[in-house]
Amino acid sequence: MCAIKAIEHYTYDDYCQWEGKWELIAGAPMAMAPSPVINHQAIAGNILYELISSIGDSERCLVLNGVDWKISDDTVVRPDVVLICDEPNDKYITKAPEIIAEVISQSTAKRDEIFKFEIYEREKVPFYIIVYPEDCKAKLYMLENNKYSKQGDFSKETYSFEGTTCNAKIDFDAVFRAFRR
Repeated sequence: MCAIKAIEHYTYDDYCQWEGKWELIAGAPMAMAPSPVINHQAIAGNILYELISSIGDSERCLVLNGVDWKISDDTVVRPDVVLICDEPNDKYITKAPEIIAEVISQSTAKRDEIFKFEIYEREKVPFYIIVYPEDCKAKLYMLENNKYSKQGDFSKETYSFEGTTCNAKIDFDAVFRAFRR
């Protein structure tokens, strides 16, 4: 994992006291970007909708946005969209989601493409989607042999997440349709 060095090492207890929106990665506080732009929010909402629609009335799975995943006492992230199944906690996510989608913004690109990529891979998140709103494209990765394998770049295709508890899918044409120029 890329080393992140902080002057001070913070924990989840510290994190809970902070005002504003933060993530905590290896003890280092990381301010979240200002409120996402409309395209970012709309695309994240479209992904949320696609996943919710595809899992139907699943009693085991939930699709959420803006919820904390407490990975350890010094690492807490807040993915844009997650699909979780059989989660025992109602305060924050405690185990690896089955699917995570992060919508890239200029200020979060490095965090999403490098730091979170490594964290999600290490924590064995089966599917990680990095979404590029400006390009109307999503890079989709699947965990194979404890490493992410790129499944492709998706813009107009539908991807079925084989092996997930609730057999989710995303129609990327529907996700990006309103944003194509």
